[in-house]
Amino acid sequence: MINIDELKQNTLFELYYQFLVSENEKYNLTNITEYDDVYVKHFADSLELSRIVELDNQSLCDIGSGAGFPSIPLKIMYPNLKVTIIEPTTKRVNFLKMLVERLGLKDVNIINGRAEVEIVNYREAFDIVTARAVANLPMLLELCVPYVKVGGQFITYKGASYIEEVAASKNAEDCLKIHASDCVVYSLDNDMGQRALISYKKTISTPKRYPRKYSDIKKKPL
Repeated sequence: MINIDELKQNTLFELYYQFLVSENEKYNLTNITEYDDVYVKHFADSLELSRIVELDNQSLCDIGSGAGFPSIPLKIMYPNLKVTIIEPTTKRVNFLKMLVERLGLKDVNIINGRAEVEIVNYREAFDIVTARAVANLPMLLELCVPYVKVGGQFITYKGASYIEEVAASKNAEDCLKIHASDCVVYSLDNDMGQRALISYKKTISTPKRYPRKYSDIKKKPL
C-alpha cells in the first residue's frame, strides 16, 4: 500500500529542490546545487535534528535560516511543528516566503530581522531554537539561547571543528547560565562529511542583558 504521507513528503522535497536551484542565482542561497549533494548535505543533514528531540507539536525558531535549513525540511516531515524563521537578509526572506507558499506549508512565521533585535518580541518563547552554519559557537549561544523557553533546548549544527568551538565557549556558557547537555556526532551518506549536533538544555532564565548589540558581540565575544 502506498504511504500517502511519505508520497507527499517526497513530492515536497522535489519541489523544494527544483525551486532552490531555479532561484539560487537570483537570491545567492547556496553553493551546493547538485541533486545528490542537496539531498544529503542540506535535506538529510537538516533532518538529523529529529533524532535527538521530539518535534511533533513543538515550537521551533530557526535563527539565520538562509535558504530554509534546517527548519523547512523539518516542517515537511513534521507538519504539526510550529516554525518561526528569523533571517536578516531581505532577498532570502522573499525566497522563503515564496517557498512556503509554493509548498503549501502552514504555521511558518518568517521574520525579516536580526536575532539581537527581534528578541524583544520573542524572549524565551520557543521549545527548540536551532542554527546551522551561521556563526561560531560563543556568538551563537548569545544570540540564540535567550529565545529558548526554560525547559527547552538550543541545538546547533556544527562541522569537524565542534570540539574546539565547545572548548572556546565555556565563558559564554557561564555568562548565559547554560551548559552543553549532549553532543551527537554523525556521518553524512556517500562520504560527504562528519557533523555534530550540540544540545543545550535550558534550566534557568537567561540574564536580560543578553543578547548585546551585534557590534559588541562581534567586537568582544563572550
